[in-house]
Amino acid sequence: MERRSPIFTVFIYVAALLLAAVILAPILWLFVMSISPAADLAAKPLRWWPQTADFSRYRLLFSTIENSTGAAFTSSLRNSIEIAAMATIAAIALAIPAGWAVSRTPSVGWSLSMVIGTYMLPPVALAVPLYMGLAYLGMLNNVFGLALVYLTILAPFTTWLMKSGFDSIPKEIESAAMIDGAGLFQTLKIITLPLAMPVIATSALFAFLLAWDEFFYALLFTSDQRAKTLTVAIADLAGGRVSDYGLIATAGVLAALPPVLVGLVMQRALISGLTSGGVKG
Repeated sequence: MERRSPIFTVFIYVAALLLAAVILAPILWLFVMSISPAADLAAKPLRWWPQTADFSRYRLLFSTIENSTGAAFTSSLRNSIEIAAMATIAAIALAIPAGWAVSRTPSVGWSLSMVIGTYMLPPVALAVPLYMGLAYLGMLNNVFGLALVYLTILAPFTTWLMKSGFDSIPKEIESAAMIDGAGLFQTLKIITLPLAMPVIATSALFAFLLAWDEFFYALLFTSDQRAKTLTVAIADLAGGRVSDYGLIATAGVLAALPPVLVGLVMQRALISGLTSGGVKG
């Protein structure tokens, strides 16, 4: 085996530490802001660490008092989880057969390219037809309506990812199963889908993150706590004449926790999915 020089090893660790610092520094500062008293946030020179930690904002956002800031936040958190979960499940359910069909039938690959081409359109160009469609169906300010809108965003993206994953699975494996007497659905269930699980997990994670972070359509198609999502709720915290930046930071910290937890749970599948198709030496 080729041995690495000590200088190169040190360089790798220093580069990794710098990358971690660049990524984690904003998150750490967000947390510091969330526990800093308002006076510390406005102090000059700026205090990088509060003299006394203040966790009252966390208690405020989890308050269940009716018509309070906490009630609005928890309702938006619940809406975001429901909408992102529904849109992700529906997108994966559509992407698996669509991605497999395009992968195994290259002659229809143009259809996926046309669908992916819709990503070139700015969201505002689709806002009016989507709004009219939801209004006709009576699904404005509705979690199912917003999940349906998100599905139009997630389905092409997840189909493209799934198609790439199915491309890395040899067709000969499926052909051998069919020669042994397995039907199409048996082959997919027993052979193809288990091999594609890392890519399915990766697609589901990215779809969930896209739905979780979406703001534009959520702002247009929701008006109250029945369907308002977390991104819009955080924007509302900054919409007053006087903004509590510590409260906004607290909401940001809490909003980041669900995607982080999902990512940690799916970490192994995510790494396998991102590296699928790599060439082994």
